[in-house]
Amino acid sequence: MATDTIDATKDPGSSAALRRVLLDNGALSALVLLVAAMALLSGDFLTTDNLLNVGVQAAVTAILAFGVTFVIVSAGIDLSVGSVAALSATVLAWSASSQGLPVWFAALLALTTGVACGLVSGALVSFGKLPPFIATLAMLSIGRGLALVISQGSPIAVPDSVSGLGDTLGGWLPVPVIVMVVMGLITAGVLGRTYPGRAMYAIGGNEEAARLSGIRVTRQKLVVYALSGGFAAVAGIVLASRLSSAQPQAAVGYELDAIAAVVIGGASLSGGVGKASGTLIGALILAVLRNGLNLLEVSAFWQQVVIGVVIALAVLLDTVRRRAGAGPGAPGAAAGGPSGGGRRKAVNAGKFALAAVVVAAIAFGASVWRSGSSGGASTKVGLSVSTLNNPFFVQLKAGAQEEAKRAGVSLTVTDAQNDASQQANQIQNFTSQNMKSIIINPVDSDAAGPSVRAADKAGIPVLAADRGVNKAKIATLVASDNITGGKLAAKTLAERLGKKGTILVLQGTPGTSASRERGKGFAEGLEAYPGIKVVGKQTADFDRAKGLDVTTNLLQAHPGIDGIFAENDEMALGAVKALGSKAGKSVAVVGFDGTPDGLKAVENGTLAATVAQQPKELGRMVVENAVKAAKGQKIDGTVKVPVKVVTTK
Repeated sequence: MATDTIDATKDPGSSAALRRVLLDNGALSALVLLVAAMALLSGDFLTTDNLLNVGVQAAVTAILAFGVTFVIVSAGIDLSVGSVAALSATVLAWSASSQGLPVWFAALLALTTGVACGLVSGALVSFGKLPPFIATLAMLSIGRGLALVISQGSPIAVPDSVSGLGDTLGGWLPVPVIVMVVMGLITAGVLGRTYPGRAMYAIGGNEEAARLSGIRVTRQKLVVYALSGGFAAVAGIVLASRLSSAQPQAAVGYELDAIAAVVIGGASLSGGVGKASGTLIGALILAVLRNGLNLLEVSAFWQQVVIGVVIALAVLLDTVRRRAGAGPGAPGAAAGGPSGGGRRKAVNAGKFALAAVVVAAIAFGASVWRSGSSGGASTKVGLSVSTLNNPFFVQLKAGAQEEAKRAGVSLTVTDAQNDASQQANQIQNFTSQNMKSIIINPVDSDAAGPSVRAADKAGIPVLAADRGVNKAKIATLVASDNITGGKLAAKTLAERLGKKGTILVLQGTPGTSASRERGKGFAEGLEAYPGIKVVGKQTADFDRAKGLDVTTNLLQAHPGIDGIFAENDEMALGAVKALGSKAGKSVAVVGFDGTPDGLKAVENGTLAATVAQQPKELGRMVVENAVKAAKGQKIDGTVKVPVKVVTTK
C-alpha cells in the first residue's frame, strides 16, 4: 500500500490512475488493445449496432461464466453448464408450448431444473467424493440426454413472451445485455458481500484450513454447484429467446467458452482467485474476437486457431501468475511480500504479452487468410454455411465463390459449425456490416428466423440455400427438390428389394427443412409399396461418424434388415461401414446428395444408389440470385435445382 501511495504522489492525476488500473488488470488491458486493433482494422467495428451485437453475443457465455466463477473460485470445475442450459430451455419450451402451463411457471420449472442439476453435481462431489471433473462430465451427458428425450430430438418453439427476451428495449438496448449485467451484479454481490462468497474463496484457497476454521465445506459446495446450475438455466432461457426455440443440441461446447472466460478474466484454476468483473471482461474478449474476426473476413478455420491460442495463453498466464505468487485474490486480500514488485512486473509483462500476441494473430489472419473473394469489389454478399465439415457444403461454398469471382462481388463465407446461436451471431454481423445481400444455409430453420427478420428490417435481402427459414421473410429459397428426391429414393430402394422387405431410416439434423422434406418425400413414396416396412428410425445429424454408430446400434435390434435409406450420403457411408461385407450384397443402402465419396461408393457397388444433387450449381445459383437481389432486380420466390438418381445399373 505504501508503494502505491508513493507512486501516485509522483505521478498524480487521472492518467496515472488509468495506467494503474490497466497494469493491475491484464484482461482489461487485453480487451482495450483488442478493441483498438479491431477499430483500426475494420471500419464497421465501432458502430453502435455492432457494439450492441458484441454485447448480445457475449451474453450467454458471460452468464454461464458467472456461474462457473463460483465453482472455479472454490477450486472446482463444471463441465455440465452447456447441457444444463439446453435442458432448462427445453423444459421451459415443453412446459409452456406443449403442456400449456403459464409462462411464469414454466420459467420457474426451468430455473428449478438448473438448480436441481447443480445440486446433483454438488452431491456427487461432496457426498460421493467424485472428482468435480467426473461428476460434472456425467451431468453433461445426463442433461443433454434428458433434453433430447423431452424434445424427441426436435426444436420446440417458445412462447412470444419468452422470445421478447431476445429483443430490445426502446428499440436499441438488447434485453440479453441487461440480463447479463444483472447476473454479473448478482455474482459480484455473492462473492464480495455474502458468507457463501467468502466461504468459496476460503475453500478454494485451502479446503482443509476452511474446514478447520468452522466452514461447512460440504454444504457450501452444494451451494456453489446449485448457483452454477441456476445461472446455466438463465443462460438457457436467454439463448432460447434469441433463437425463438429451445434447441436440444444447443450450447454444445459452451462450457469450454465459459471456463475460458473465467480464466482469461484472471481467475485461477487452482482456486481462491476470481471476480465477476474479470469474468465479464473474459467473455467480452471472446465475443470481440469472434465478432472482429468475422468482420475482418478471417477464415472460419483460422478463427478456431486464434481462439485456441488465446485460451492456451490465458492458462499459461494463470500458471505464471501462480508461480509468481501474484494476482488478485479474495476481497481484501493483501499484496505479496517484499518481492511483490518484481513479481508484479513479471506478471504484467505476461499479461501484455498475451494481448500483443492476440492482436498480432488477428492482424496476421486479417491480412493473409480471408474467407471472402474479390475483397475490393463494391457489392458485398455474406454467406453463412451451417457447417464446412461436410463435403456437400464444401462444394456449395466452392460454387458460390466461383460465381462471386465471375460476377466481381465480394463474398464473405462463415462457418456456423452446426451451432444455431453462432449462426445468429454471424447474420447479426453481416447486418451490421451493411451487406448488400445475405445468404443463409440454416443450421435450424426455426432458430434462423429472428436474425433473418432483423436483417429484413434493416432492408437487406436474405436468401436461403438448401434449407428454408421459418417465420421470416426471405427473398428466395434456392434448393434441391428434396420431396421429389425423397420419393425417388423410396422408389429406387423398393425396386432394388423387389418391393418387399424391412428397412432402417437414418434421419438428418432435426428441425432442418432438408431433413423434413426428404423424410416426407420418402414416406410418401413408400406408400406405393406396402410390402416395405420401416422397422427403425434414428437421427444421425447428417454426420458420417454418427451414421456409423447409429447403424451399428440399430443392427443389434434388427440384424435381418434388407435396406437402409439415409437422408444424406455422409450417413449412408457410415451405414455402409457398419454393414461391412453386407453392404451392396444382402443389404441395399440408398443415400442422398451425390457427393464425390457417395458417387464413388455407388461405382464400387457398396452404395446401391444416391439421389444426386448439384451442390456447386446450388452455390452458383444462390449467389447469382443474391447479386440480383442486391441490385433490386426481381427474382423468383423459389428456385429448384434438379436432382437425379445415380445407380450402378
